[in-house]
Amino acid sequence: MLKKILIIQTASIGDVILSTALAETLHRDAPNSEISYLVRKGYESLFLGHPFVNQVLVWDKKGWKYLNLLKLILKIRRIRFDAVINVQRFASSGFVTALSGAAIRSGFGKNPLSSCFTKKSEHRIDKPENSEHEIDRNHRLIDHLVRGHPARPRLYPSEQDIETARHWAKGKFITISPASLWFTKQYPEHKWVELTNNIPAGIAVILLGSAADTGLCAGIAGKSVRDDIVNLAGRLTLLQSASLMQYAIMNYVNDSAPQHLASAVNAPVAGVFCSTVPAFGFGPLSDTSFIIEAEPGPPCRPCGLHGLKKCPLGHFDCAETIQTKQLLNILPSDDE
Repeated sequence: MLKKILIIQTASIGDVILSTALAETLHRDAPNSEISYLVRKGYESLFLGHPFVNQVLVWDKKGWKYLNLLKLILKIRRIRFDAVINVQRFASSGFVTALSGAAIRSGFGKNPLSSCFTKKSEHRIDKPENSEHEIDRNHRLIDHLVRGHPARPRLYPSEQDIETARHWAKGKFITISPASLWFTKQYPEHKWVELTNNIPAGIAVILLGSAADTGLCAGIAGKSVRDDIVNLAGRLTLLQSASLMQYAIMNYVNDSAPQHLASAVNAPVAGVFCSTVPAFGFGPLSDTSFIIEAEPGPPCRPCGLHGLKKCPLGHFDCAETIQTKQLLNILPSDDE
């Protein structure tokens, strides 16, 4: 029996959220095991009040990055985990796994330290006809420990988070999370403005994002003809945003972290895919999910596995040719 399990995912917020599918599956099959997480500093709030993640270890990558990593390795060795599940493919996480002292050390073969793992799994992003979701790729890390299919990612907003969301959840509304870290993953500002201008009367618009997204959201609100837009960028925590998404009739997002935030609370979500494609395996997972993309897509799409800082060809047709009616057509009707 595995008493103590550590899951390592020190990449982006979206990757951490997707990795919670592993915690759900492990808890489903081994409910008495203690599950811990290792994430980068700033993402630990995702697990506040989590019902079965016992502790969250935090790697501060700023300042004394590698000294902090060494301290973490020593702490992990003292805890004596039975299994370490490494979802990251970088050498730093490989060192943690290799030196953890755990009897079971599972990770992807792409990790430079994979020779030190007891279980190596393949991580492939294939052509569209052979695509699979990231949660399925991650599941191979634990398929020797559990039965059945992978659970969905899940987060657990607290009662306080829910109360905060209820304060803003008045009547019918949609949310828009307009930002992305990458230009070619972000639906253009003027297209978001066009969407807000065409949302039917009686449906309010709430803009979500981090503090860094405040300016973008303010620009959308300022250029819209509507007077019922609320800009909450930088005013809600991740879990509060997730809770608010549950009350929305639709949540519009890019191929970015808010898409996975919505999926983790099974909120209705429409993922707008510009330069990337759902076949990469990072699409929405909610019961009510939609994918919005150019129809037909330009022949240059996708231009890469990840987002880029600018369109390589200068036209950004993968975003500009998406029609506002595509986003409007998925809104539930009054009798739904």
